[in-house]
Amino acid sequence: MLTGTIVNALSILAGASFGMLLTWLVRRFSNSLPAGSTALGQRLQTIIMQSLALCVLFIGISGSFQGSNSLISILSMVIGAILGELLDLDRRMRALGDWVQKKTEHLVHSGSPSISDGFVTASLLFCVGAMAIVGALQDGLTGDHTTLFAKSLLDGISAIIFAATLGVGVIFSAVAVLLYQGAIALAASLLSPLLRDAVIGEMACVGSLLIIALGLNMLNLTKIKVMNLVPAIFLPILLCMMM
Repeated sequence: MLTGTIVNALSILAGASFGMLLTWLVRRFSNSLPAGSTALGQRLQTIIMQSLALCVLFIGISGSFQGSNSLISILSMVIGAILGELLDLDRRMRALGDWVQKKTEHLVHSGSPSISDGFVTASLLFCVGAMAIVGALQDGLTGDHTTLFAKSLLDGISAIIFAATLGVGVIFSAVAVLLYQGAIALAASLLSPLLRDAVIGEMACVGSLLIIALGLNMLNLTKIKVMNLVPAIFLPILLCMMM
């Protein structure tokens, strides 16, 4: 049941580890990089992050059309935002990232990106997209791993670049993916009678809206607390039953 999720987590771990290895090699053998800098020069790092942000926006916008009932999306986002803000999930997620950073300070050079930033950004990107939701649901409902295998390839490549620019925190996002997608797959196997195609489409739509918010944050255009919106992804299950 969890084969696709496990492969996905391993692909992120492998990609991020390779990205960190590249960072270490360039820092080790290049005298032109100052101590504590990332493997990529600042200008190159900036343009790569911007290009990734545009790709994230494209993925989010494309996935947002999977929904067919805009009222469900609106209610899910509003109610989910209220729940997420009351629970303050963003603060809790960053606190977890800060805890990881304290435990792994010896892995980070002075001036390198914080583990918390890399962990939170990568975890959100890999977890809240339409492919994560739909793939995990397919994994739990039918044992079909096709979507998650495709996502594994994309995430592994992305993890290489993110680890080179955001640092070692990206590695720990593999744990978040394993727990998040694994929980969805297990829940799907238990709630299969409620998860019609329409429900899955609405969940994917809401998840894609969160991906758009993440892309805007990556471009430094907004400072949306995306983690506080995550509860919205699961509300279509209830709202579709009521409408």
